Amino acid sequence: MTIDLGAYLEAVPVSVAERVGGAREALIVSHENPDADTLGAALGLARIVEFNGGRATTVCADPVPPLYAFLAGIEAERMDPDPATAYDLLVVVDCGTLDRVGAVGRRHAALFERLPRVIIDHHLSNPGSAGPSADWIDPDSAATCEMVTLLAVRLGVPLGAADGALAAALMAGIVMDTSTFAHPNVTPRTLTIAAALVEAGAPLAEISRLLYRTKPDAQLRLFGRVLERLEGSDRGRVVWSSLFDADLLATGTSPADSEGIIDLLSQAEAAEVTVIFKEGSGETRISVRTKPGGVDATVLTGAFGGGGHARAAGATILLPLEEAREAVLAVARRLALAVAR
Repeated sequence: MTIDLGAYLEAVPVSVAERVGGAREALIVSHENPDADTLGAALGLARIVEFNGGRATTVCADPVPPLYAFLAGIEAERMDPDPATAYDLLVVVDCGTLDRVGAVGRRHAALFERLPRVIIDHHLSNPGSAGPSADWIDPDSAATCEMVTLLAVRLGVPLGAADGALAAALMAGIVMDTSTFAHPNVTPRTLTIAAALVEAGAPLAEISRLLYRTKPDAQLRLFGRVLERLEGSDRGRVVWSSLFDADLLATGTSPADSEGIIDLLSQAEAAEVTVIFKEGSGETRISVRTKPGGVDATVLTGAFGGGGHARAAGATILLPLEEAREAVLAVARRLALAVAR
């Protein structure tokens, strides 16, 4: 049986298909602090460009966390564009705003501004861009990798291309952004696309195990420190914890090892809003999770210049952790108490 995705292909904008399909030297940029969706989408797009006879460079401002070492081709990821390459297209993937590409965008602002651009993203808070950009922003997609799968099929690229590397990279992003199909962002289209990727050879069970059921001992110790300082208010409607630089030092971990803590905290039974505060250098990063039918997480993070999805969002606040925590919790409590169930 061959799973037919034809009914969904009209969602792919013609301008996006034409630019990606015609690229000879594509620069594909993920967001800072990368996860499986942004990396999988970038790798998937690289395979698409290569299948059509072009070449691609994948770039991310931050090092790739060891968690994603299983993704074929990830070792070629760069932190800056290749200065010897004459790029003819910039593709920005899974970035709610262009600023999310981080320092690489500032270092190469002139190049980014000059190149024809394609934006592929699924964040509800994405405002799109002005200027010569082909935007494809679809908040109904569970993952950017869901969108890139449709683009591949639209361009006639077999999902089993690159000895299965294409399907595996795209499945990794979908698994990550749906928490193995457990989040409410999963739609019939998501499941159909995932089924097509499995049919093309994506090892779903192994990807799920690697992303969600395999953690180094040091990371588990880090989780333990964060869980130990769990706090709540308003009969558990708002739950939060904090991660300090000292926690990373004590456990021998890196900021990338904090991936997944917020999803663990969000299992708190009564919580309408769950927040983790991560200490930075003169700033605080927050990750937010909310329950279906309740607080829109983008409303909370939007109050601090952030964005994301209705159930999962984040922001970077230019305040020390204690001050940021006080400000964020004041808004979180107001929003949580307004929820009637």
